[in-house]
Amino acid sequence: MLWLPKIAHADIDSLVEAINAEIINPIIYFLIVAGVAYFLYGVAVYVMNAGNPEARKKGAKHMIWGIIGIVIMVSVFGIMNLIMTTIGAK
Repeated sequence: MLWLPKIAHADIDSLVEAINAEIINPIIYFLIVAGVAYFLYGVAVYVMNAGNPEARKKGAKHMIWGIIGIVIMVSVFGIMNLIMTTIGAK
């Protein structure tokens, strides 16, 4: 009976690793790509409306929010990897 906790712990670790690899990481990657796309959309709006200050402000806001989204998602990715390493699931 002493081997039971080690087996259960190993199963939980592999489950956590599988969830991280198959669900969480792809979502984070997708959101990073979405942030980059939003930033590039802001750049396009900013450049295409060189003579319109209102549209340029709108493009600048898109760029700022795209960068903020990218920073948040990269931070979430780092925190998730830190947690996975800390609990020994990686």
